[in-house]
Amino acid sequence: SPTDRTTEIGQLISSYLVREKNLEDHTIHLLFSANRWEHVPMMKEKLHQGITVVVDRYAFSGVAFTSAKENFCLDWCKQPDVGLPKPDLILFLQLSPEEAAERGDFGHERYETSSFQEKVLQSFYCLMEDKTLNWKTVDASKSIEDLHREIKSIAEETMQEVQNKPLGELWK
Repeated sequence: SPTDRTTEIGQLISSYLVREKNLEDHTIHLLFSANRWEHVPMMKEKLHQGITVVVDRYAFSGVAFTSAKENFCLDWCKQPDVGLPKPDLILFLQLSPEEAAERGDFGHERYETSSFQEKVLQSFYCLMEDKTLNWKTVDASKSIEDLHREIKSIAEETMQEVQNKPLGELWK
């Protein structure tokens, strides 16, 4: 799950996502960011131990989703996450909205409407223009085996490249 729903902040987010609770849009964005910051000490500790950390969604997802809403700009959305550990690799699993809708459980949580997803996609494309980040797009319509093979290969290559590089900070 992209959100750790075990913390108090995570529980708030969870009840928002399943539509049990309504939260103002700025508030939910900041809570998602706070949930990421809760994990920074543990992430840094693992990275310093030489452990590879894989994160589902991370800051980019939060920024893309909030900036797709009315009256939000990409820049405001990025601010709360400035300084988070910078990923060495960001994998974007690309799937057409039609194919995504065919997959199970689509439409049960907030944000899972096609028109909104289209705006989110545009926000992701804007984020991908940042050349200080290592974005790799992967075709997610492939078989699980082929997808796994491609991701594994990209990840292993990246791990070799960044082995002795210091940990960077996101958007700094």
